[in-house]
Amino acid sequence: MISDREQAVFEAGIKLGALYHQWVGTPISRATASSVETAIEQAVGLQPYVTAIRVRLNRDLMTANPYGYSELTGAMFSVEITTVYGKARCVATLDYTGAYPLMSIRSIDETP
Repeated sequence: MISDREQAVFEAGIKLGALYHQWVGTPISRATASSVETAIEQAVGLQPYVTAIRVRLNRDLMTANPYGYSELTGAMFSVEITTVYGKARCVATLDYTGAYPLMSIRSIDETP
């Protein structure tokens, strides 16, 4: 039997992994970063068990190529997602650690 806690953690992890792999490589610039953040939040927020998501992209890493844009990379992501399954709530993050865009669990709690 899978617990609500385990399922809430799985939901957070699978959504962060999908988000990362779906959006890396997207053409982006400092001028469009805000709309891309919103698009990611709205798209991921539609999925089951997501109750909150915040996406921030590091604009300092957005250096334009000769055509005026850059590509979204894992180093640019700072994401926090909250999933709720049954009585369990998981808060997980995707952040660049200086070497790798790492996904981690911030907290898990359950309501009685």
